[in-house]
Amino acid sequence: MSRQIAVRLPVELVEFIDRLVADGRAPSRAAVVSRALQRERRRESATRDAAVLAAEDGAAEDDLDALAEHAVRTPFDDLPPPR
Repeated sequence: MSRQIAVRLPVELVEFIDRLVADGRAPSRAAVVSRALQRERRRESATRDAAVLAAEDGAAEDDLDALAEHAVRTPFDDLPPPR
């Protein structure tokens, strides 16, 4: 489901968006704005995750060390070939 909204953007941003569409790097203005907002949402989520990890005073660091050690010992040859 989607909802239409109206936003005001600086002229230079609209020109940038229009160049992306004209160059075929995006199908529409809406797609560019949507992609940018999805990226911002992921950045916000990553920022919250980093804050949680920092608040754990290194406890997560130990967990990640164990995960990294396990990953190093895991052979890649057991993975199926890429399609």
